[in-house]
Amino acid sequence: MAERKVRVAVVFGGRSTEHGISCLSAGSVLAHLDRERFEVVPVGITRGGTWVLGPDDEERLRINDRVEPEITDGRTLILPADPGSRELLSLESGSVGEVLSEVDVVLPMLHGAFGEDGTIQGLLEMAGIPYAGPGVLASSAAMDKEFAKKLLAAEGLAVGTYEVLRRDETTLDERRRDRLGLPVFVKPARAGSSVGITRVTDFAELDDAIAEARRTDPKVIVESALSGREIECGVLEFPDGEITASAPAELRVEGGAGWYDYESKYLDDITEFDVPAKLSDEDAERLREAAVTAFRALDCQGLARVDFFLTEDGQAVVNEVNTMPGFTSISLYPRMWAHAGIEYSTLLSILLDTAIARGTGLR
Repeated sequence: MAERKVRVAVVFGGRSTEHGISCLSAGSVLAHLDRERFEVVPVGITRGGTWVLGPDDEERLRINDRVEPEITDGRTLILPADPGSRELLSLESGSVGEVLSEVDVVLPMLHGAFGEDGTIQGLLEMAGIPYAGPGVLASSAAMDKEFAKKLLAAEGLAVGTYEVLRRDETTLDERRRDRLGLPVFVKPARAGSSVGITRVTDFAELDDAIAEARRTDPKVIVESALSGREIECGVLEFPDGEITASAPAELRVEGGAGWYDYESKYLDDITEFDVPAKLSDEDAERLREAAVTAFRALDCQGLARVDFFLTEDGQAVVNEVNTMPGFTSISLYPRMWAHAGIEYSTLLSILLDTAIARGTGLR
């Protein structure tokens, strides 16, 4: 009798501003999962938050004429927070229908709020279903740029100069502006994929930039612009608990806004990548060690991508830690591991095997 395949729920879409990017990542994942080992259940989440049986088709999860893919409808699903079942149930005519599938492990291919910020991780912990990637605390802390910087700095890592505007604060006073200098980047404090970010070169532009960021998040972070090379490093945990960092990669934006904005990432072919980055052996090893330190500082598990600025004086400044980096066909995280000899399909298998080995609950 053939051994039953491991049943994987790939969850994507979601309520965040990164809904479309999540769908792009999921399309690549669905195309590369080892179907000899894994039985796949695609679970889409609409922008309104409804769980549905999603498409298992990379073609339907691609950008078409600069329009991102979107989950809009499908057979409605629910996941009970019952650690005794691990079942996805269908919802028909307002009542619970049949058991669609028992799930062994979840790959939450979600970016941004309500997915990468500890929320779905908490649901899966309650449901007792193992999942790939960091847990509740690490996901939440890494998503909040303010608290990520505080934890990283407490571990002795360099972070940039910043100020935080909470909901009741409308702008920065002169003292805080002087502390930051110009230019600055105004960002939603809890978002990714460069959504809602504005580069400000004149403080007369600041209030409009704050309003733009608040379309995504009422909490805003204003960061002093850093000058240096943009270096990224992947961190991966293996099923036996070993944690290692990839060779660093470098990205360069040629044209466009002059920085790695949303269009540069996903729509325009103006970003160049060096995989690996052209660094001295000493600098490459220093960045790899710093990436693992950042991973541990936030108590990450499974995977993360650590983004640095390597300044002209050689300082490695951590920009952010991404706990579910992009997995599109052009994303750096899988490309960095491919350079290390771990192809896309194998990388996904490692993530899932590590999740199963780790399990749920306190650990």
